[in-house]
Amino acid sequence: MTILSAALLLFLILDPLGNVPVFLSVLKSLTPARQRVVLVRELLIALGVLMLFLWCGKYALELMHLRQESVAIAGGAVLFLIGIRMIFPRPEGLMGGMPDGEPFIVPLAIPLVAGPSGMAAVMLMGSNEPDRLGEWSLALLLAWGVTAAILLASPVLYRLLGPRPLAAIERLMGMLLVAISVQMLLDGLTAYLGIATAAA
Repeated sequence: MTILSAALLLFLILDPLGNVPVFLSVLKSLTPARQRVVLVRELLIALGVLMLFLWCGKYALELMHLRQESVAIAGGAVLFLIGIRMIFPRPEGLMGGMPDGEPFIVPLAIPLVAGPSGMAAVMLMGSNEPDRLGEWSLALLLAWGVTAAILLASPVLYRLLGPRPLAAIERLMGMLLVAISVQMLLDGLTAYLGIATAAA
């Protein structure tokens, strides 16, 4: 796998276009200036998490006696709850009461940008070809850079779309998130049960 093909793969996994409505929904109560600050902060946190999983993920999971399946199941559960709240919005907003009225780490950095799929992909790259960690880091930076550019443009999309189309997109994305989260849960459970069956 070349650097460009790895970057394309990671870009598709990070799915910035699919995340735009979720980012808009979570950040819509903030001022435009604060939205940019929060977006940059969350994107940098996501990059740090993905780099950490690329370089140390395998060893960290071994140290904590966690499996990749656990990460997938946990991420699926969080996305399921977010999807349900998007379909059936509550008066206090998507994330309920948040410090200073804004998200921190969850759900924007993790699991929307640095999700279970992205963590698993970079861990797989790093463990399969550890001698190419520098190349994988460059591929991740390329994918993250394009993702950041798209998501930083999301407030402009909000101003262009207006509240009604955004509400419709939010509910549609909620349904898709629920479906994706269920698939994550099923994949994690299937992998875990497969390991358990093989061990037995």
